[in-house]
Amino acid sequence: MLLDELRTLVTRYARDGATAALDGVLVSAVTEPGPPTVSSTCTVMALIAQGAKTLVLGDRVHEYRAGQYLVASLDLPVTGQFTAASPAAPALGVGLALRPEVIAELLLHPAAGRLPRTAAAPPAVAVSDASRELLDAVVRMLRLLDRPRDLPVLAPMIEREVLWLLMSGEQGATVRQLGLADSSLSRVGTAVRWIRDHHAEPIRVEDLASMTHLSPSAFHRSFQAVTAMSPIQFQKQIRLQEARMLLMARPGDVAGAGHAVGYESASQFSREYRRQFGTSPGRDAARLREMIAR
Repeated sequence: MLLDELRTLVTRYARDGATAALDGVLVSAVTEPGPPTVSSTCTVMALIAQGAKTLVLGDRVHEYRAGQYLVASLDLPVTGQFTAASPAAPALGVGLALRPEVIAELLLHPAAGRLPRTAAAPPAVAVSDASRELLDAVVRMLRLLDRPRDLPVLAPMIEREVLWLLMSGEQGATVRQLGLADSSLSRVGTAVRWIRDHHAEPIRVEDLASMTHLSPSAFHRSFQAVTAMSPIQFQKQIRLQEARMLLMARPGDVAGAGHAVGYESASQFSREYRRQFGTSPGRDAARLREMIAR
């Protein structure tokens, strides 16, 4: 079976954690479920070969397991946790970067004109069952690791095949929007990048809407549909992630970290931090530093 061969290939090439296998391709093996971890998505397709994982984005919970894949089309704050992983049966997966320039090139092919169109803003994160064709393409890509002479010629061809299968599959609307310069995803992406770069500043939905050339109501609907969060909720997630990184460097300066990311009230910062990470800022920073020092 293709899934069995995929497990064998990932086991062969992945160390504990994520390992770069090819340009734009990661293989991963995780031997313990571990606690929920806050991180950011990338523009990626993540295929599970063994085990299971849960990803929370805003108010949406995405669960995917062996034989399923997740696509993410924006860099968004998420909470993830492997729910089925052990030394005897590690969670195994393959990640492929979704490159907008390759998707845009494929959209120029005449065959792309027969792909379905959607007017609504698709979600930035979605899960589907992997087709036999998709599994076969991913397996053939990993087989190239044993054929270094063929790899530079065939890997780009198989990448295009995988992307085409994703573009024409169940979550094709999410993937195709990556290649469209004026899509609803690209407009929301403009606002997402601005919020990330200016997370400590107050934001107004009207200003973000103007930036993306949408009316405030249309912008709010698109942002919510794509990210599963309002712009204010998204900004709060980014602020708390940035504060956490600051506290890892300066664990004793809780008030300073909160102020640096835009909080005027230390009590509000501590309250929202505890709600997000399950403990106080100071305790969380000390725990993270202990983990790094091991």
